[in-house]
Amino acid sequence: MCWDNAVAESLWSRLKRELLHRHRWPARAAARAAIFAWIQRYNRTRLHSSLGYLPPIEYEQQYHHTRSIRGPEAA
Repeated sequence: MCWDNAVAESLWSRLKRELLHRHRWPARAAARAAIFAWIQRYNRTRLHSSLGYLPPIEYEQQYHHTRSIRGPEAA
């Protein structure tokens, strides 16, 4: 299916547009730290339509909570 990678492609596109192409990095470590911080913010604050307009961290927490209530066979 042509939409298999749409969510991942959107993430990488946004990372490049919002962070990587806007700065010159003096060292790889600086870029790595900035990318880590960006991903942390992305996972905690951004609403995603593919996840019911929840941030990824909240969606994952709900998923695991629901699974623990229903049991592993319910997934």
